[in-house]
Amino acid sequence: MPRSFSRRFIRHGLLLCTSAIGTGFLGQYVLEKSKLKAAEQPSHRPAVWLDDYPTREAQLDAMSKEPEYDIVVIGGGATGCGVAVDAASRGLKVALVEKYDFSSGTSSRSTKLIHGGVRYLQKAIMQFDLEQYRMVKEALYERGNLLKIAPHLSYPLPIMLPIYKWYLLPYYYAGIKAYDIVSGRQLLRWSYVISKTKALELFPMLKKEKLVGGIVYYDGQHNDARMNIALAFTAARMGANIANHCTVTEFIHEDVQVKNADGQSETKKKIRGVKCLDRYQNKEFSIRTKCVVNATGPYTDIIRQLDDATTPKICQPSSGVHIVLPDYYSPNNMGLLDPNTSDGRVIFFLPWQKHTMAGTTDTPCEVSDYPSPSTADVDFILGEVKNYLSSDVQVRRGDVLAAWSGIRPLVLNPNKKDTQSIARNHIIHVSDSGLVTIGGGKWTTYREMAEETVDRCIKSAKLQPKNPCVTKGLILTGGETWTPTSYIRLVQDYGIETEVAVHLSNTYGDQANKVADLSSLTGKRWPVIGKRLHEEFPYIEAEVMYAIKEYARTAVDILARRTRLSFLNVIAAEEALPRIIEIMSKELDWNEQKQKEETDRAKTFLLREMGLNLKRDMRRNVPINFTREEMGYYMKHFRRIDVDNKGFLTLSDLKRHLQVSDSDISEEELRILMREVDQNQNGIIETEEFLQLMSALNTGAVSTSHFVKAARIGKIKSNAPPERSGGGV
Repeated sequence: MPRSFSRRFIRHGLLLCTSAIGTGFLGQYVLEKSKLKAAEQPSHRPAVWLDDYPTREAQLDAMSKEPEYDIVVIGGGATGCGVAVDAASRGLKVALVEKYDFSSGTSSRSTKLIHGGVRYLQKAIMQFDLEQYRMVKEALYERGNLLKIAPHLSYPLPIMLPIYKWYLLPYYYAGIKAYDIVSGRQLLRWSYVISKTKALELFPMLKKEKLVGGIVYYDGQHNDARMNIALAFTAARMGANIANHCTVTEFIHEDVQVKNADGQSETKKKIRGVKCLDRYQNKEFSIRTKCVVNATGPYTDIIRQLDDATTPKICQPSSGVHIVLPDYYSPNNMGLLDPNTSDGRVIFFLPWQKHTMAGTTDTPCEVSDYPSPSTADVDFILGEVKNYLSSDVQVRRGDVLAAWSGIRPLVLNPNKKDTQSIARNHIIHVSDSGLVTIGGGKWTTYREMAEETVDRCIKSAKLQPKNPCVTKGLILTGGETWTPTSYIRLVQDYGIETEVAVHLSNTYGDQANKVADLSSLTGKRWPVIGKRLHEEFPYIEAEVMYAIKEYARTAVDILARRTRLSFLNVIAAEEALPRIIEIMSKELDWNEQKQKEETDRAKTFLLREMGLNLKRDMRRNVPINFTREEMGYYMKHFRRIDVDNKGFLTLSDLKRHLQVSDSDISEEELRILMREVDQNQNGIIETEEFLQLMSALNTGAVSTSHFVKAARIGKIKSNAPPERSGGGV
């Protein structure tokens, strides 16, 4: 019996290997016959292309005065802005309103990949699902198109699939080669198999034990929020009227005579406009239109029920959590895919913006304006990360620099109970009142979704476009004359340091010089201009002023979307906040009350939505559980600072202690050190707070501490037996 099983196993293995190799060579031959590659330059620019776009105030004024639009889009995410771009490019009069900021929801909280969906192709093949196959093929075409039209914001990224069981190699190889073949003419680069040695060379942090080799394939990566903003202002430069921080409060219905299926005349309520509230200026206005598009992602059903309260729900929201880790967790040019997590979900581990991003979870949730990452989700991702990183890499909770949750607008299939099995295909629905809803989909396919949506609007509202859809290959703002070496001109012409110049070029494309023009002198020999908002990041103060030109009206707009600071390091974002508020208050004429409101709103955002609360909770939840030797060691340091033996430390104690070794320390630096330890925020450092910090550092819940370094407190090295003191508190 064992011998016959072994023969069958070997025979099936050889068959899989032969199939995989044959698939690879056949696919390569077929694709090499085609000379059209995804790296080709975009083919055209819009017919109408303004040198600049109007101010936000001018946009709102135009909306309220326009007699009638062809299309009004509700929602400023990728899909909504894509619809605005498509409609404007066809010569239609279009307006777009967004409740918060462009890309403030799902579109800024993605996995940052432009991809077809490897796991969807796997399901399509294994389940003979033609619908999922078509979705993957469509997404792969759109992937190539998006890389063409925004070359400054997107690029190909190699992703490694590590193999730890040799018999899985032909299985995964065949699947990845199928992914290449389905890409067709939009293939980015060929996938390939690598040995264990090469895998560890490309990804040194990878777990070595039992590693057989790996497969490397290519997908696209982008700066999702900035891509969304590029879409919004591409629409604006083509003549569309767009505005953020405007919410739709009511639909304007009118009775219209229509003919039914029998040719008889009947009266129906049709949407003829929307009532809006400018949330920034607290002003109400109305917009007249022939057609309204609901492109609100997770809020799809809320808008549909605003039109008709009896409408059934069609959207099943699902929460996806991501975390950001330091750059040393991954190489800067290679991602990792783990298809075998403990619960069957796929985990990506990707370099992004000189950091490492890991995610995502997939959990049914309720729609919320303030999606928050949970400790359980962060722990799940960290646990999976530990499974495929080398034991030399200590995965610490304290290394989580930021965490966020995005709500995916998945289209619910009532025959399937779990959200993991729901494909991100989209649906378009036209209500009896004429509301056109575009639901579902994903970032990569936004353009195709927008094209189909505008087609449906033209049909349902009998619109008269000047030309057919031209968005394939239509360049986005910033990408027209951009090249990978454009940053050099910024360095040479403006005296900007190289790291900042690269960032500006890759963020704003050929518009980067407009940011440079707003930059002030540094007062140094070098760089000449470009004061940083935070010393660890290349974001500069001039970007705040430019962001205001891009309709940013809150500090959160700048922290989260105009820059990506809150997504990369939530503590650095908190540290940069005062300067951002200072610049915005000068530019927008904010009084002290408004400054306080914006500061409080931004801090709440960082705590609730970007994981700052989790970082604090991680530390608080660590038990103080030292050996007697450790307890004595740390209490000796505490008493050395607390010379009066009060049982707590004051600002004066800390200042006196630090001045012995660091004579030049400012009052602001002292307050920063105090805040780091003083969790109760009562102006003193209690014994428990001090020991809590030491315990958090020892367990990895806190990665580093300015306080500990300044106070010259080392980490105890002890070989004592694991006898515990109970914490002493």
